[in-house]
Amino acid sequence: MAAHRKPRRRSVSGTTARTAATIALAGAATATGLDGTGHAEPQPTPAEVSAEVDRLYQEAEVATEKYNGAKEQAEAAEQRLSALRDEAARRTGQLNSARDALGSMAAAQYRDGGLDPALRLALSSDPDRYLEGAAFVERAGSRQASSVARVRRQLREIERLRGAARVELTSLTSRRSELSRHRTTIDGKLDTARQLLSRLSAQERARYGEGTAAPARASRSAAGARDGLTAPGPATAQAPDSRAAAAVSYAYAKLGSPYVWGATGPDAFDCSGLMQAAYRSAGIALPRTTYAQIGAGRRVARSELLPGDLVFFYSGISHVGLYVGNGQMVHAPNPSAPVRVAPISEMPFAGATRVV
Repeated sequence: MAAHRKPRRRSVSGTTARTAATIALAGAATATGLDGTGHAEPQPTPAEVSAEVDRLYQEAEVATEKYNGAKEQAEAAEQRLSALRDEAARRTGQLNSARDALGSMAAAQYRDGGLDPALRLALSSDPDRYLEGAAFVERAGSRQASSVARVRRQLREIERLRGAARVELTSLTSRRSELSRHRTTIDGKLDTARQLLSRLSAQERARYGEGTAAPARASRSAAGARDGLTAPGPATAQAPDSRAAAAVSYAYAKLGSPYVWGATGPDAFDCSGLMQAAYRSAGIALPRTTYAQIGAGRRVARSELLPGDLVFFYSGISHVGLYVGNGQMVHAPNPSAPVRVAPISEMPFAGATRVV
């Protein structure tokens, strides 16, 4: 036993002590260097922080559009499920009424079914009247058979409705799980972006439009001011028709509104939500997501853009803005910037669609 205790004491006083000294020396070397100069962990430059924040915002927007699509599908599945349940309940009510009628028929037959028809004819005081009654009973039997067949069809239809409802419930559960995954992804990326932005100076953060919405609404954005696009007049005048002009006017009225992922107005928007709300105000129903909106009209070349056209960005079609002329758009950029006017050249152009 002594032989075992002795190595353990050496480990504590020898090896462990040497390890601790090595770590301490390494720490000292990191802190002071061999020449006494400090070597702290290099901090990213503002440009590196900005590039990383841009990447996180773009990835969050991809996840946001997937969230929007899953939410749209979940809502559709919920509506279908509700309709199926309502229809099943209605058919069940009809079935119960039909069963009650069959029960009444069966009870009447039981009460009258003790005598053979020939004997009942023989005993009848009015054979002619009995024969007329027998013909009625035969017709009633045919109606009863038809009622039984109808009940069977109703049973099969109710079972079909219940099966379809189970399918929709499975779909709805899957979509809700998908929503939760996308929500977690979005929140994680936006939290990381906020942490990175906190390292920048106030002037550097201004690039992302941080601050309250009111000043942004008052200024109508620096880009818009430089290009004379602080009001919708010139843009609506060049729009291809009244509905595109109405969408442009709506977008201008929302300048300065905050970006909130998943929002479709009236006081906050994400990028595709702003487009959907703008055209909804003009009486046109757009799909919810960027990758569906790009197929909602006629594709146009960049050189043919007119106010009211939807302009899309990035290879995954993850961002959209509303073109207002002179190379500018109104869009909802990201959680650090309100709805504003910006040049379409600030992001990788992916295509454009004319809705009307």
